[in-house]
Amino acid sequence: MFLKQAIPKALRCLRTGFVGLTVFQFSLGVPLVSPVQAQGEPPARTPIKHVIIVVGENRTFDHLFATYKPAPGVTVDNLLSKGIINEDGTPGSNYSLAQQFSADAADSPLFQLSPKKKTLYATLPAPLNGGPTDACASNGMCTMADATSSEDGLAQDYYQFLLTGGTGLTGRVPDTRITRVHSAAPYSTLPPGPFQLTNSSTFPYDAYANSPVHRFYQMWQQFDCDASHISTLHPSGCLADLFTWTEVTVGANVNGATQPANFSTDYAPGKITTGEGATAMAFYNMLQGDAPYTKFLADHYAMSDNYHQPGMGGTGLDEILLFFGDAIWFSDGNGNAAVPPHNAMTFLGGPVDEIENPNPVPGTNNWWTQDGYGGFGNNGASTGVYGGGSYTNCSDASQPGVAPILHYLSSLPRPIKPNCEPAHYYLLNNYNPGYFGDGSNAYTDTNPNNTPFTIPPTNQRSIADVLLENHVSWKSYNDQWNRYLTDKYQLNYGIVGPNSDQYCNICNGVQYQTQIMSNDAVRTAHIKDTLDLYSDIANGTLPAVSFVKPSGWVDGHPASSKWNLYEGCVKKIVDAVQANPVLWRSTAIFVTADEGGGYYDSGYVQPLDFFGDGTRIPLLVVSPYTKPGHISHQYADHVSILKFIESNWNLPTISNRSRDNLPNPLVEDGNPYVPRNSPALGDLFDLFSFGEHGNQGGNRP
Repeated sequence: MFLKQAIPKALRCLRTGFVGLTVFQFSLGVPLVSPVQAQGEPPARTPIKHVIIVVGENRTFDHLFATYKPAPGVTVDNLLSKGIINEDGTPGSNYSLAQQFSADAADSPLFQLSPKKKTLYATLPAPLNGGPTDACASNGMCTMADATSSEDGLAQDYYQFLLTGGTGLTGRVPDTRITRVHSAAPYSTLPPGPFQLTNSSTFPYDAYANSPVHRFYQMWQQFDCDASHISTLHPSGCLADLFTWTEVTVGANVNGATQPANFSTDYAPGKITTGEGATAMAFYNMLQGDAPYTKFLADHYAMSDNYHQPGMGGTGLDEILLFFGDAIWFSDGNGNAAVPPHNAMTFLGGPVDEIENPNPVPGTNNWWTQDGYGGFGNNGASTGVYGGGSYTNCSDASQPGVAPILHYLSSLPRPIKPNCEPAHYYLLNNYNPGYFGDGSNAYTDTNPNNTPFTIPPTNQRSIADVLLENHVSWKSYNDQWNRYLTDKYQLNYGIVGPNSDQYCNICNGVQYQTQIMSNDAVRTAHIKDTLDLYSDIANGTLPAVSFVKPSGWVDGHPASSKWNLYEGCVKKIVDAVQANPVLWRSTAIFVTADEGGGYYDSGYVQPLDFFGDGTRIPLLVVSPYTKPGHISHQYADHVSILKFIESNWNLPTISNRSRDNLPNPLVEDGNPYVPRNSPALGDLFDLFSFGEHGNQGGNRP
């Protein structure tokens, strides 16, 4: 997700999710039976009768597990094991494997997926600061009473962290809390690769940090993918060596604005930057005490070191893929593909241009033509709102940015189909869903507190359709949902106290779907506040499948939250399940993040289609059926969770084009990370040890 403080409330809480009835049923007006009321829930194939999926925010695997050391006899793929860094976080003997380059794309009028003119950075541009200057002043939480009245999703001893961790730095300036970052020139003496974020004096683990760019075309560019790069070290031809260059040349939210005359790719007084510097290259050090609860879960349960965000970019697309197994596209609201607003006026003014154009503006080095979440205010000839490029017709190679990705996919030894339907404009970045929480249409709402950067309602299928049709119980539990129902435009977003509204609408995929949101009985039965999660756990009334989303205070998003707050959220859920012995014996808790947030990661990335995959992200599985310290190397992403659910309850796939149709990976003896039958996705069964009590294999070998 993008940095919430940077844009108006109407766009600050964008996200995505899942759903419920067939298009045929809906079109005929046939009522959809809620599984809460339905009879005959099918039995699970394994002892796992309850799956809980908890989704935090914006961290890659290496960002958290850079120095993690597994149990004897267990291997892990991270910065330490590759020799990229040492145990103390300093550069290791193989540091060059992760070095970053600047590039020169000024002579090209087209989007550069893999620029040819590259120069190794001598030192990284200075990473800049982000997050609350002072926790109390920025989030309004100055006392424990403030914290507990604003948020109910933390283990009790974690509320203190809502009151601490302010940066002490004003403005986007070099983050001098980081070792080798300075307040005077040279502002950075960091080597040109990954660097440790924390230290023992000025940057504790509890501190707020900046958030790097994590949009669709930016992330594709950061990976620097070309078939000519393919090697043993880079099986997909993606070098991942342009994270910093993309971050400092274009960043996010260009929105069609002219590049400032005093723009700079490195910090200097009086210069304008993207506000990030080399933030993307930061990592935590578990060997020095960072992310302690995350490490505890990895040591005592199971995790994957080959689990990925399913799409390039940020929250919107990756949450959509988590529930739909597919991207969603712009429609006329009746299920027909249409063209998004293109240099068009809206009810708040304009003109806006919601079609992506990552081609650089002539005379600039990678400053894009149209890419953004949408702007509010005046921008030259635009009034009220402007910009907003987030849709792409990836079936058409003549569309901006599309041809280089299509060429890369088709030139691989095993060519990859882009999976783009003709004349469909797919949503690549964060737009509000088509419905408000009360079931009213958000796309057609012209209230001045609403935003035109909203995708029309969709009747595309998701995992919720599959669950409903097969009578498998499910709920979407969302922190602060109840408050959102009384504040549909989220005017109280970020306000401290009982009226605070930090609900994340783009994280809840059912809000995109007509099948769920226009059916009052289904919507109210299946979308709940996390307060209901805690009571369902205590009462033993948890459904078979639970999707859980923390609020913006505790989701772990850099700048607006902290990873220790997300750890506190996860701990509350784990402790509650384990306090109910009957429930614990039949439950698996999947703990992950929506996407990597733009942070660097050294892991292999498998191209599956036009939309991704993206960087590795954390996945831990907490269950009595996991072996302590087990690490799965099987290739997986968010859609693997859907495959697990479908296999565990003998369910069909979502559609004939969704990624849950992909086979389980087959690998060569020498490399367990790279499927030889690409594109392929695991079903996560290898994270469990059922023994004689269950079937460890999936239903799609």
